[in-house]
Formats: sequence, C-alpha cells, structure tokens
Amino acid sequence: MKIEIWSDIMCPFCYIGKRQLESALKQFPNENIEIEWKSFQLDPSITPQPGKDVYSYLAERKGMSVEQSVEMHKNVTERAKSVGLDYHFEKAIISNSLEAHRIIHLAKTKNLGDEMEEIFFRAYFTEGRDLNDGPTLLELGEKAGLKKEEVLEVLQNDHLYLRDVEHNIKEAQEIGVQGVPFFVFDRKYAISGAQPVEAFVNTINEVLK
Repeated sequence: MKIEIWSDIMCPFCYIGKRQLESALKQFPNENIEIEWKSFQLDPSITPQPGKDVYSYLAERKGMSVEQSVEMHKNVTERAKSVGLDYHFEKAIISNSLEAHRIIHLAKTKNLGDEMEEIFFRAYFTEGRDLNDGPTLLELGEKAGLKKEEVLEVLQNDHLYLRDVEHNIKEAQEIGVQGVPFFVFDRKYAISGAQPVEAFVNTINEVLK
C-alpha cells in the first residue's frame, strides 16, 4: 500500500497528523506500507518577519486580537501534547518553507524523506529554529543523514528540486486538496486533517480489503 501525504512543515496539524498515522501503522506490522511525503505551502508568499512572533502574525492575517491568537495556539499546543509532541509557539520563527521543501525532495531521493520531515517539524515547532537560515538547514539536513555537499548544492541552486515542489502543489490542486495534512491511500481513499487514530486504522483496513 502507498500512502501519500501532502504537508507543510509550518503546519501544526501536519505534525500531529504524522503522529496519528504512525500510531495507526503500529497496528499493521506485517503490511508493506510505503509513505511518500508531498510538498504543500500554506502560504507561498510568506516572508521572514524579524522581531514578530507567530501570535501577532496570525492575529494580523486572520483579523483577530493577539489574545485570541494566543488562545488558539494554546489549544493547538494542548492537542499536540495529547499525541506526545511539545510545541513552543513562543519560540517559532516565521519563515517561508520553500527551501526546506526542496531539501525534503533531496532527502526523498535517499529514502530519508520521513526522517527529514520529522527533523524539520521538531526544529520548527519545538526547538524554535530558523528554517530560512542556510547554516541551520545544512545542519538539519546532515542530521537526517544527507551529505553536506548535497545540501549545499540545493541551497546554492534555487532551481534544484523546485519543479518537484511545484509539481506536488499542482497535483494537490488537481485532486482538490483544500488544506493539509491530506492523506491519500492507494489513490482510492483520502483523509483530510489530523483525524483520530481510528480513522486511519479504518481507512487502511478498507484499502487492504
């Protein structure tokens, strides 16, 4: 079985959804299930916002008060905690995810896509790392098992793997993806959002039938 996951590493529900799927997959230890991560950008136009925290940024974008934004993030943090994740939005650095997506595509060519996703998610939501910073991306790429010179080549060539990212996003539009995470099972069934573990288990069972 193949599970394709459209995701953005700046999306808090994508990391939660990753954990929900992983919990479900533990119930199918003998099945041959391939995971393929696909790129999606919640906001392709986002630019670094030095000195601005995510609370203020989201408040401005959504037309809400900073207090409402803080409360919304607190709810997401609690939900993340319920699946064993430790979110620190107060540390999060606003950045564009395009560079990280290109490095994920490099990682996929080495069968390290899942490792790279995990490291980027943790770096952004837990560690407050800057995913628009070249040296940071280089360090995280090496941590996933990529060679330094391979990551450098991506960082120094704006076109490398760009077409792959764009193709994934276009594909998402073609199949009607409105938001992420979006999980597609053998191109037969789909789950939108970070659904409960049971939803993943039931869908995998349906596909296996």
